[in-house]
Amino acid sequence: MRPKSPQELERQLHLEFKDPKILQKAFIHRSYLNEHKDFKGDSNERLEFLGDSVLSLIVSQFLYGRLPKSTEGDLTQTRASLVRTETLATLAKNLSLGKYLYLSKGEEESQGRDSQTILANTFEALVGAIFLDRGLEEAQKFIEKIILANWQTLANEAASDNKSMLQEILQRKYHLSPTYKLLKTWGPDHNRSFEVGVYMKEERLGSGTGKNKQSAAQSAAANAIGRLKKP
Repeated sequence: MRPKSPQELERQLHLEFKDPKILQKAFIHRSYLNEHKDFKGDSNERLEFLGDSVLSLIVSQFLYGRLPKSTEGDLTQTRASLVRTETLATLAKNLSLGKYLYLSKGEEESQGRDSQTILANTFEALVGAIFLDRGLEEAQKFIEKIILANWQTLANEAASDNKSMLQEILQRKYHLSPTYKLLKTWGPDHNRSFEVGVYMKEERLGSGTGKNKQSAAQSAAANAIGRLKKP
């Protein structure tokens, strides 16, 4: 499949790049360079690195102001739900970012345009490109429009499947299932809080709090996923 011109995306986003080459770079997967040695340019990995940091900063600042009573742990988990691979991949699909990608034949044949990892990385690279070409203000406008305008819905969707996602990760990597244990309860009967830990065998993978055991378990699963994905 021949990639579409990213100028179409500029029109869709109502955002004109000063340097179109920066936008194009956001869609050059490293596999494309392996097959096109004569291509004079870089992959999108450096832009992805930049975009990841910009995204984290803007989402963190937003949540800090929007959730003044949330703890550091709660803010971290909410941010993780908004910038997780699955969420960013869905947003990338909504923007049809896959059709702009430059991929190797091998990635094309293995459905790389629909890969969650590739799409999420491309979304971050796009954020990096917007920041580099148009500055922090335009990057913030983009993130506010695409992510933060629906942040509660996105966070709830992520929270609802954290347990199943963790189950899938552990089954795939270790052929094991997680177990959940109630660690602590506190507060009056009408306003109880719960802390739940999630374990793989005897190893505690993470913990989380909530107003009921189920939400605390979902929070613990999210915490574990974040820790497992760290390099």
